[in-house]
Amino acid sequence: MSARTDTFDLGPLHLRAGEARHLELEVPLDHFELSNERYDVRPTPIPIHLDASKMTGGGWSLRLRLRAQLHGPCMRCLDPASPAFEVDAYEVDQPNSGEELDSPYVTGEVLDIAAWTRDALALELPANILCRPDCLGLCPECGIDLNNAGPEHHHEKAPDPRWAALSELKLEN
Repeated sequence: MSARTDTFDLGPLHLRAGEARHLELEVPLDHFELSNERYDVRPTPIPIHLDASKMTGGGWSLRLRLRAQLHGPCMRCLDPASPAFEVDAYEVDQPNSGEELDSPYVTGEVLDIAAWTRDALALELPANILCRPDCLGLCPECGIDLNNAGPEHHHEKAPDPRWAALSELKLEN
């Protein structure tokens, strides 16, 4: 059974340098707000796999793995979208070894697993949440869903306004 948590205290694992532990946890995550639209994260709470290894010098090597879906409107056609994402993220926290080895998610021996999970998932998200990779979106002229419109759907192009003055010319034969 998985433990539900926002933070996890690594100290009680009592690991020595070179030892590791695999943990299964559940992390509650709030929805994402993208382009003024709400995208719910499922399942909730998210089951995660955390591998924690004690490093020499007292630091931690951490690995986070999870699978999640976002549920909300497609950014092109507004139909429901539920893309799935797999996250495999790593963090290293080695005290007094420089900024690049200082994890923002570890304070002392307490891991902010909810913040790391949210950030790792956010980094996996594409620029556009789509109902399917080849979504055509909505017609800019009439607003019809181009995924359902046939190949015969088209609109007459308005003449280029820069050439409008030419239509006023009177040519004599």
